[in-house]
Amino acid sequence: MDRVFIIAEAGVNHNGSFELAKKLVDKAVEAGVDCVKFQTFKSENLVNKSAKKAEYQVENTGKDDGQLNMLKSLELSYEQFGELKKYCESKGIMFISTPFDLESADFLNDLGMEIFKIPSGEITNLPYLRKINSYKKEVILSTGMTTLDEIQAAVNVLKDCKVSLLHCTTEYPCPYDSVNMNAMITMREEFNLPVGYSDHTQGIEIPVMAVAMGAKVIEKHFTLDKNMDGPDHKASLEPDELKEMVSAIRNVEKAFGNGVKEPQEAEKKNIEIARKSIVAKCDIKKNEILNMENLTCKRPGNGISPMKWDEVIGTYAKKDYKKDELI
Repeated sequence: MDRVFIIAEAGVNHNGSFELAKKLVDKAVEAGVDCVKFQTFKSENLVNKSAKKAEYQVENTGKDDGQLNMLKSLELSYEQFGELKKYCESKGIMFISTPFDLESADFLNDLGMEIFKIPSGEITNLPYLRKINSYKKEVILSTGMTTLDEIQAAVNVLKDCKVSLLHCTTEYPCPYDSVNMNAMITMREEFNLPVGYSDHTQGIEIPVMAVAMGAKVIEKHFTLDKNMDGPDHKASLEPDELKEMVSAIRNVEKAFGNGVKEPQEAEKKNIEIARKSIVAKCDIKKNEILNMENLTCKRPGNGISPMKWDEVIGTYAKKDYKKDELI
C-alpha cells in the first residue's frame, strides 16, 4: 500500500433498494474513495427468529421487531449484487461486500471479489474464517470487541491470506473516549501486520487522526441522508462530509514526507530572506578591528553566517564599510 486505502462503507444504507445502492456508488466515486463496500447476506442464514436488535438499532428504527425482520428489509439479491459489481466497474471504483454467511461468502468469491472484509462479529466464527482462508485472497479483518488473543487465533486460521487488521469499537455512534486509538499501534507491534481503523464516531477528525498515527486502511460508513429510516444512517457521513474526509486524509498523507530532515523545495527560496548575515553596526574604516561594538546580525542571509561570529570578531576590516553593509 503506497497510500491509505479508503473504504466508503455503504453497508445496508441502501435500505434494500438497488437504485439507492447505485446512488451510493455514485457518491462514493465523487468523494474519491478507493472502494465502496456493501453487506451480503441471506437473513435466515445470519440470525434466528429470536435474535433481538442492538440498542442503537432499536433507537434508530424506532421499534424492536427483531433482527430477522429488520435484515429482511435490508437484503439485496445475489443477482443485484452481481449487477452492482458491474456498475462499480463501469464507474472505475472497487466493489467489496462483506459476507455474513458461508453461502454469501462463496457467492462473492465466485463473483471474483478481490478483497474480503471480515466484520468484527465473525472474528470468533471458526467455520467462517476457514471458508475465507480457503480463497487465499487479501483480507481486511475488523477487530471490534476483541482481545489480542482472539485476534491471534483468527490470524492463525487466516494463514493462507494476506491480512490487514482494522482497529474498531463496535458501538454506533462510538463515543470519543471509547476510541482507544493507541490499541491500533499495539496491534501493529504485536502482529507485525498492516493496520487501519474502522470508524463509528461522528465527524471526520478521528479517521484523520488514525492516518496520522499510521493507519493504512480507513473504513467509514456513509449515507445519502442521515435522516433516512434504517439502523446505520445516523452514525454515517453524508456525501459532502465523506468528500471532506477523503481530502483531509490525502492532505495528511502528503505531509508525511520521506523522513529526511533537510530543506524542502518549497522553503529553499525563504532561506536567504529569513536568515541573517554579519553586517556593519555603524560605519567602519579599513583596518579597524571588528568587534561587538561595530558588528551586528541582520537580514538577509546572503552574507557571512552569524554562526561564524567568533571567526570574524577580532579581525581587521579589509575595506571601509557603511552601516548595514554586509561584512
